[in-house]
Amino acid sequence: MVGASGAGAGGAGAGGPRQVDPPEHKFAAELEFLAAYDDGARPPGWRLTPRAVVTFVVGSERPLSLPQGVQREGIPQRMTISEKFVGERALVERCVVTLAGERGLLLVGEPGTAKSMLSELLSAAVCGTSGLVVQGTAGTTEDQLRYGWNYAALLAQGPSRAALVPSPVMSAMSSGAVARVEEVTRCLPEVQDSLVSILSDRRIAVPELTGEDSAVHAAPGFCLIATANLRDRGVSEMSAALKRRFNFEQVQPIADIELETALVRRQAAAVLERVQAPFTVDDAVLEVLVTAFRDLRTGSTVEGWEVERPSTVMSTAEAVSVAAALGLASAYFPTGRDVLSLLPGHLLGVVRKDDPADAARLLGYWDGAVRRRAERGGRLWRQVWELRGRLEV
Repeated sequence: MVGASGAGAGGAGAGGPRQVDPPEHKFAAELEFLAAYDDGARPPGWRLTPRAVVTFVVGSERPLSLPQGVQREGIPQRMTISEKFVGERALVERCVVTLAGERGLLLVGEPGTAKSMLSELLSAAVCGTSGLVVQGTAGTTEDQLRYGWNYAALLAQGPSRAALVPSPVMSAMSSGAVARVEEVTRCLPEVQDSLVSILSDRRIAVPELTGEDSAVHAAPGFCLIATANLRDRGVSEMSAALKRRFNFEQVQPIADIELETALVRRQAAAVLERVQAPFTVDDAVLEVLVTAFRDLRTGSTVEGWEVERPSTVMSTAEAVSVAAALGLASAYFPTGRDVLSLLPGHLLGVVRKDDPADAARLLGYWDGAVRRRAERGGRLWRQVWELRGRLEV
């Protein structure tokens, strides 16, 4: 999987403090540094070079230095770019190449694999904003992808460019920016297909207007990133015509348990930081948590034992939520109890989301993999096994 990392406390922006800052604000200093660091060729309308976009997303392993003689007010001479996305660099490079060619990019994968985070990061690095977004649902209308009308102005002066209300997609076309469509397969097929002409003709016709106002043309740099969950494919299957307009990239779960554990720790600690509470969950407890999620996600353990998978997606995002909940319980209810004792209840809450019968599968995991690890002499796993009764509710 690919996961997001480096989440921190929301900053203070217009209107006061925010729970979560968009990446263009949260990482503004890094974006300014990278713009000065790499002055190579940039596609039309891009704020960074493709190389700098990749570096922004995956981070730099060492501090970077501005080229000799380059000095910018307010920008340090050296900076380490934080890792924001855990996954294959090659995946990010392919995404950037797709956008540089002004082709539609579709990120697919299991829920919780940070597809939305990747689309936000790419948008922020390419055009400076991740806010031109449409959230796809069964109630999304064609107007939300194309345009609507200010009906007060429409009644007062008739159809005019001033009365037109552009969608985020139309705004991105006009300014040569990146538009995002989240959960595109949750939109009805006829709504999805309104993107076909946008991605092929690169314009939106406005038949109510005449002359030059009768169409909005895409400025250089315009591109579109969509996301779709693999488990939602049956909601509204994309047409063949629309599929041809996209390059598909699948975002996989994180392969390395140490990387996933570190990511869960960072993001859970960031949740506690936002509420000004310390994150005191022991690393050993986090390892048990992440191991259980990986076992139930893949249907097998590192020892080779088979595990019955629940219907719920045991994503890294869910693991972060559980780790944060353990941290919050420890911070707000410091009764001296072992935070590990809370783990079965939170796991039960996760697996019951899609099918109440999955509670029996979690109990089967305890009777199988957890018991066998306890019998092998693992002290922590013996403690986990002794908590089995908390699942019998």
